[in-house]
Amino acid sequence: MRKMGAVAAAAAVVLSLSACGGGSPTQSADGTVELRFSWWGSDKRAQVTQQAIDAFEAENPNIKIKPEYGDWSGYWDKLATQVAANDAPDIIQMDEKFITEYSSRGALLDLSKYDVDTSKLDEAALKAGQGEDGLTGIPAGINAATILANPAVFKAAGVEMPNDATWTWEDFERIAAQVTAKSPKGTYGAAAYGTDEASLGVWLRQNGKSLYTEDGKLGFEPADIAEWWAFLKQMSERKAVPSASEVVEAEAAPLDQSGLATGKNGLAFWWSNQLPALEKAAGTELKVLRFPTKTGSAADANLWYKASQFWSASSRTKHPEEVAKFINFLANDVKAGEALLADRGVYPNSDVREAISAKLTPADVKVVKFIDQIKSELGETPASPPKGAGAIQEIIKRYTSEVLFSRLSTEEAGKKAVDEMAAAISS
Repeated sequence: MRKMGAVAAAAAVVLSLSACGGGSPTQSADGTVELRFSWWGSDKRAQVTQQAIDAFEAENPNIKIKPEYGDWSGYWDKLATQVAANDAPDIIQMDEKFITEYSSRGALLDLSKYDVDTSKLDEAALKAGQGEDGLTGIPAGINAATILANPAVFKAAGVEMPNDATWTWEDFERIAAQVTAKSPKGTYGAAAYGTDEASLGVWLRQNGKSLYTEDGKLGFEPADIAEWWAFLKQMSERKAVPSASEVVEAEAAPLDQSGLATGKNGLAFWWSNQLPALEKAAGTELKVLRFPTKTGSAADANLWYKASQFWSASSRTKHPEEVAKFINFLANDVKAGEALLADRGVYPNSDVREAISAKLTPADVKVVKFIDQIKSELGETPASPPKGAGAIQEIIKRYTSEVLFSRLSTEEAGKKAVDEMAAAISS
């Protein structure tokens, strides 16, 4: 849920300049087709993805996959520039917050017109890649918004771990404040929310609202986000979460230096698929928890399955059939699953998920069990982020900082933030 900075404005500028045609030949004299495949992620992701590529090429010697990858921060600027220059990769790892932006500008291929089997994919995750411009994203993994806990911090403080099937937001605040009070200076019961859309989305859903509507508008009012910030401000004042300056400092830290990983936070807001990396960084076992609720009933948590990433394709690829064949392999072939495992989240193909279960690490198994455990408690699938939604997270982060530093009241921040958000998705 962290490190998801917005660059949609840059994407919008260059995408608006894109034109038809262009691109260099990608088929050799002997009939071999070369496809470029871009993704963001860690060195581990590059390693497992290359293993999947090798498995595909072994079965399809006439198709060569050329990998292109980098970190999240530079990925989107590079992709936007490539699309503007009619030099987009053939296969593109796409994110939920940008898929509508690219799809609506005609940059992504409608995969429903090609041979990609979706019959075994999770329906909710698949829906997120479907829009007015067709099926432009096949889910690469499933995750859910979670709270991750570091039991070692609780044990050191002498505080019992919360029961995530029954806890309320008031319990969250109380328990976090207890951990802070009984821990060394600089250790807090919980990390602050407010640097991401997911925690806001959960809060809104539990209050009968939503982040977005199906027709591409905001699904909440200034008072709704003001209430969310008011609770955060209250937790900060009661030292359940870090101070304003510490929150800003924490936001700049890489995953392995986050408060949860370093034992400085007992609880923190993360996506479920980030558990294995965090557990490795922490050097201790972590636990996956549901969000607190207003009622104390897990059935009211209103969580949802999110497509962690998508497999998308350039609408200007010269080889759509081969592209579809590779994406179908990634989505549905056990050999791809055995390479990728749970790196991009829980495998969305139920048959592949079952086939690779014995190969998963204990941390991955923990995530799969959590995803399965909450299935009966899920709320409705949220509306997909509209065009311009890539700017929303930066707006949330900026006004969270204004509230925590008391430069704006929660009401003032709510009004200004909603005005900016509405302008971002309507422009």
